Amino acid sequence: MDKEFLQQLAQQLRKPDGDMGKKVGENMNASNALMNTFTLQEMGIQPNDTILEIGMGNGFFIKDIVGDDDSITYYGCDYSELMISEATALNKLYIETGQVKFFLTSADKLPFQSHSIDKVFTINTIYFWSNPSVELTEIHRVLKQGGKFFLTVRSKSTMENIPVTQFGFKIYDQHLLRDLLETSGFKVHQVIEKQEPDMEFNGNTVKVSTWIFCAEAV
Repeated sequence: MDKEFLQQLAQQLRKPDGDMGKKVGENMNASNALMNTFTLQEMGIQPNDTILEIGMGNGFFIKDIVGDDDSITYYGCDYSELMISEATALNKLYIETGQVKFFLTSADKLPFQSHSIDKVFTINTIYFWSNPSVELTEIHRVLKQGGKFFLTVRSKSTMENIPVTQFGFKIYDQHLLRDLLETSGFKVHQVIEKQEPDMEFNGNTVKVSTWIFCAEAV
């Protein structure tokens, strides 16, 4: 992969747009599938939960969140107009019933009342936040007292070995992420590490692991 392509790919991963953005969104469904599965397992979604996802992409996994339980309310926020459009088309039936709603916004400006959300989660987004303490404080604001936040990322060792991450990605270790969460009003209950199948880039094999930070708004 040449530098120009990697730079374009990094921009699309940050904010998908156009035909390439559609393809990137589809590819993320495959590459993030296990991360979504791991995260949803830890969330323990219950009837009547109000759930907010930040950076839901094209909304492919929403069916796995709401399932057949119409008591669950799902909100998805993304700052890519393309992803909002794609997610809307893919989840038309849920939107018509009012169970699912999407908002075009960034994570530092969430259009919700304070203390109104039961659970918030975000997967592979914090790398792109310019000032994560602002976004995390905003997430804390919208969560109910005792509400749960799940932050899912690739491990530092994984990220450092993926070529595209040299272009505009902020890579975190566990200590820094824990500090960011705690200074933003969260109590981190545990950090779960999950192993995934190896990836290959330009003939190089990369060991892949995922971290899920399970936190509570206090």
